[in-house]
Amino acid sequence: MHEYNDEMKVLMAKKTPHKETRIDFGVHIFANGSVYHRFSTSFPNVPLSKFSPLSSAGFGCSKSISTPRGDASVRHVVKEEEIKSINSEDFQDFQSTPSSSKLVLVVGGTGGVGQLIVASLLNRNIKSRLFLRDPTKATTLFGKQDEKNLQVWKGDTRNPDDLDPAMFEGVTHVICCTGTTAFPSRRWDGDNTPERVDWEGVRNLVCALPPSIERFVLVSSVGVTKFDELPWSIMNLFGVLKFKKMGEDLVHKSGLPFTIIRPGRLTDGPYTSYDLNTLLKATAGQRRAVLIGQGDKLVGEVSRLVVAEACIQALDVEFTRGQVYEINSVEGEGPGSDPEKWRELFRSAHVQ
Repeated sequence: MHEYNDEMKVLMAKKTPHKETRIDFGVHIFANGSVYHRFSTSFPNVPLSKFSPLSSAGFGCSKSISTPRGDASVRHVVKEEEIKSINSEDFQDFQSTPSSSKLVLVVGGTGGVGQLIVASLLNRNIKSRLFLRDPTKATTLFGKQDEKNLQVWKGDTRNPDDLDPAMFEGVTHVICCTGTTAFPSRRWDGDNTPERVDWEGVRNLVCALPPSIERFVLVSSVGVTKFDELPWSIMNLFGVLKFKKMGEDLVHKSGLPFTIIRPGRLTDGPYTSYDLNTLLKATAGQRRAVLIGQGDKLVGEVSRLVVAEACIQALDVEFTRGQVYEINSVEGEGPGSDPEKWRELFRSAHVQ
């Protein structure tokens, strides 16, 4: 694990006459010479009381599933109770599924990381299914695709009723890369807040997943275990790290065969106005070398392209099951899409 020091200085935090708060601060975090520079933002004043504290009772869900002869629907009910773990013996014989027989459900497939995941899956001829609020975005980004290769379902993880059991039929792997901005912005319109997306949306999805899933990959963030410490507490002013950690904790308790990827600050993209051909030509520039760690100690930046590739590679590396990895990218040659190089990178994180 790479050692680092961090230093945080809050330069100004004051309310303006226009009912908005402005925060300017410089963050200097040194990790192998990398530096975080000053960040400035302003946002409407939102009462912090809106964001409830961590609840030890709220990490769970329950499902009421009909018998095969009854109604095929699944009723999803959010309750404050422990989630029942799936028997780990059900997965003892887990083996990676050949690409030809994979069906990967991508949740958040038109976002900054998600679109790169989908483009890469299509390029690998891996069948994909997207769960999107706006299916028209899929056509804009990926063009018209044969339904044998790409299927699109309309829905919202914030609404449990949208998670129809039929959507999971045939799905072997799931990658969830949903998210929103850390601070209030236009992306929060329609109640698209960290609590609703990173906690409730992830909870609804996890509670709906069938036990037959071979791997569930969740994209989270570095700093989630230190959201009450500087400098992370600044990023967590509106709860984004706290709610991501709550989502992670539920995944841990679910009994699903999971891998959690925690990226550093995202660079390269998002390429939301590009088409599939452009996405496939995107590169990580000079930052192609990959650093992977564990224990929420890795600090720095990472290309969205690297995060997307890490998610896809984790699907097939058996020992990444039940593991959490932080990921950065730095200048230098990287693993590209070489499975053996990625396997070694994931393995090396276990011995640091």
